[in-house]
Amino acid sequence: MIDPVFVASGFSVGLLVGMTGVGGGSLMTPLLILLFGVHPSTAVGTDLLYASATKAGGAAVHGWERTIHWPAVARLACGSIPASVLTLLLLWHLDLPADAARSLVNSVLCFALMLTALSLIFRKFVTENLRARMQSLDGAAVARATVLVGIALGVLVSISSVGAGAVGATALLLLYPELPMSRIVGTDIAHAVPLTLIAGIGHWALGSIDWPLMGVLLMGSLPGIALGSYCAVRVPETALRLMLAAILVVVAGRLGAEEWRTATPNVAAATAGAPARAPRGGVVVPVAIGARPAH
Repeated sequence: MIDPVFVASGFSVGLLVGMTGVGGGSLMTPLLILLFGVHPSTAVGTDLLYASATKAGGAAVHGWERTIHWPAVARLACGSIPASVLTLLLLWHLDLPADAARSLVNSVLCFALMLTALSLIFRKFVTENLRARMQSLDGAAVARATVLVGIALGVLVSISSVGAGAVGATALLLLYPELPMSRIVGTDIAHAVPLTLIAGIGHWALGSIDWPLMGVLLMGSLPGIALGSYCAVRVPETALRLMLAAILVVVAGRLGAEEWRTATPNVAAATAGAPARAPRGGVVVPVAIGARPAH
């Protein structure tokens, strides 16, 4: 059955992604985990393929509007795609148990959400103070820095599905200060398409995709991101960024609190069940109460 709540969630997130380039993984993944009870690994994998399809629609609109800087997209992808593949291979090799995978995803997701929120809140301050310095960099230095940013995004997105939006857009603002905001958003969305597709296929291979859920989300998100991308150059996005940052801080706090509540009993149980340490240089010999010690 098609749940209208999922469709409405997809439309709302798609609208925000189209207008600001932010909000895909940073909103949808926590939404699936906290409100709909989806396992974090499944939420990340499903959101990555959902984001790939959603942002492909947004990239098509931005391409039609000629608001994509393709050289920056290629440089980001040169770093992010190999980094994503290596990260997924490492996760496959580790083959973490369900509880450990949940803890890893929640911890990285919490960090990524806070980083995204800080990028949104302090974007204007950072760009005003650093853009002038970045303009002095030559083309080769900008290209190398863009590839390094891509590597960081590849690792972050592959584990948490978050980071390609606000973090990538802030980095692009610093590295390409001559680009208007509409082209920054278009470039960020265009780069997210191959990154989320590769990472999503990797999670599919790991078995963490909910296909029916992804289909229902896409029913709402594709119209939402098309409308948002059309409005990107026509709607002021400062208020949206600050509102989104506040939401992300609250969501990160909620995830962090839940992870803390889950981890505390496990740590206490592990500590209580740990065997007594032997004295340095000696061996602990269990002796019955009242028995004479052996000579």
